[in-house]
Amino acid sequence: MILTKILDIQIGVAVKDFFNKIRTPDTDINRKQKIMLPFFMLLLGIALGIFSKWLDNLSIDDTIWWQHLLGVLDLGNVFSGFGIWICLAVAISVFSKTPLRAGLHVFLFFLGMCVSYHLYTILFCGFNPMAYMMIWYGITLLSPILAFICWYGKGKGAVSLVIDIGILTVMLLVSFAIGIWYFDVRSVIDTLLFICTVVILYTNPRQSVYSLIGAVCFAYMIRLICVSPSTITF
Repeated sequence: MILTKILDIQIGVAVKDFFNKIRTPDTDINRKQKIMLPFFMLLLGIALGIFSKWLDNLSIDDTIWWQHLLGVLDLGNVFSGFGIWICLAVAISVFSKTPLRAGLHVFLFFLGMCVSYHLYTILFCGFNPMAYMMIWYGITLLSPILAFICWYGKGKGAVSLVIDIGILTVMLLVSFAIGIWYFDVRSVIDTLLFICTVVILYTNPRQSVYSLIGAVCFAYMIRLICVSPSTITF
């Protein structure tokens, strides 16, 4: 019994050391931040969920300057796509103090976004897209695990590089039209979102270059054998 406990402790220490070598959590956070940051992430998700559905229902009038600007930026399609949500989730993850808090923050963000989008649709659009929303609720349930992993993407070493390649591969597939003989830009904003994700994950020049090369290779491989995740929309 004692030997088992000692072994468990040693394994736990070894696992902790392994992850700390990739990136060390910052435990310097006060009680106010522990409460306010998750609350802010929930509110941010609620606001963006409502904004996204509002954009879906907005009929653009080019004679009104701000609506014309929304049309030029094509924000309706941007918030209906997958790229902006990945970029925001990655940003929330890597700038959290610890991987556990990254999981909490991203979960609350997606929860607020999905619930507010869903309720807005029911209350103001007159229908309940339950089957469709189940996809996003499923993503919400998985988001803490994905955020925990993403947090280590802004670390160092081979594990961090692999995580970066995975994130950038998905961003490439949702931001660009990729085929056997072509590589096309979907929109300026999609390109900017991809660049923002690269900047967010930046640790050092070598890792960024390697992760970009790896992401391009994997994106082409995936695109050849399956459907791009850019088909997933909000």
